[in-house]
Amino acid sequence: MTLKSALQDLRETTLAAISGLLGKLSYLASLRRREGGYLHWGLSLVHGEESSEGALRAAQTEALSNVLRTPISELVEDLRESNRNSEKTAEGYVENMREQFTELLPSADDAASAAHLNSVLIALSSLEKAQKPATPSTS
Repeated sequence: MTLKSALQDLRETTLAAISGLLGKLSYLASLRRREGGYLHWGLSLVHGEESSEGALRAAQTEALSNVLRTPISELVEDLRESNRNSEKTAEGYVENMREQFTELLPSADDAASAAHLNSVLIALSSLEKAQKPATPSTS
């Protein structure tokens, strides 16, 4: 029997190994099931389905809150950190997050967080596009 709560276990093992706030949020979104809820085999095995589900929802709420509280200038750096082990460009990473937008939100009923996150992702995408060097014209 474990002495850690499911949330503490999730934070100290799984999430500690994931780089960046955006990386953690994206990872947690990837655990969402289409029919609702979350799927994390190891956490469910150790802590049970109900505790695992509650921990994953709480962690995703926490991760979203951390992203939304972080200044955009810090999120630009966090994007690079979160994307470090990905084969995508930073711009591609943000676009992937925009494609999985509904999974990034722990609750579809939170319109304010949805609007805020959408603005953050648009801003990050725009900033990444602006960082690309201009290609010379052929005229």
